[in-house]
Amino acid sequence: MRIGEVAALVGVTPRTVRHYHHLGLLPEPERLPNGYRSYGLQHAATLARIRRLTELGLGLAEVRDVLADDAGHELVEVLEELDADLARQQAALVRQRGKLAELIARAHAGTLPVEGPVSPELAGLWGAFAPTESAMAAKDREHMALLDAVMDPADRGPLFDALRPLAEGGTNSRVHALYEQLDELADASADDPRVAPLAAELADCMPDELVQMMGDQPLEEGGLADALFADFSPAQAEVVRLMVAALVARRTP
Repeated sequence: MRIGEVAALVGVTPRTVRHYHHLGLLPEPERLPNGYRSYGLQHAATLARIRRLTELGLGLAEVRDVLADDAGHELVEVLEELDADLARQQAALVRQRGKLAELIARAHAGTLPVEGPVSPELAGLWGAFAPTESAMAAKDREHMALLDAVMDPADRGPLFDALRPLAEGGTNSRVHALYEQLDELADASADDPRVAPLAAELADCMPDELVQMMGDQPLEEGGLADALFADFSPAQAEVVRLMVAALVARRTP
């Protein structure tokens, strides 16, 4: 049989047969005087076995191991490993579909945040706040969504619990007013006279629990801090710097 004939018989392409030759999976057949390969039934049987093994999900390196073991013990081990791997994938898919079902239900109910999906802890915090059209509030939500994605899950609950007092009653209204003042600084310079008073008021409304969670240098230069400040106008960035400095000074030893 020519390469096209054996490929058609087994249900693969001639290119696949050549690839298996290149990888050493399929022995090269003898060539006819005209230079064409001449395939026999043994080649067809090996090629068919390779196709069946790959259809089961085995990689070509695993197929090589199976073909190299005449006793068939390697096949049992590879199949058992493949079965265990598929079981893990199946369990992961079940978990993922469960999460998706929850998100879809929340989307239909109109409670899925546009920044989602986020953790239940952050979704609960956002749900406690009254809605606002503030551009700075939207930016703040983006920053919290980023933190939610990169921080240790064990730290998420305490952090968002510490922020929850900001969503309560009069404090929520105060926060909205502060967001509006920050919006007004979108085109202002760092030496704007409104910067220092606004930073002091922002620091004053921060819950004690949040302050005590801060380190001595919560916004070290470089990396995330630089990217954060670059996301603000000069005046807004200066407000954040002054506020953080005030909060660090407020921490109890």
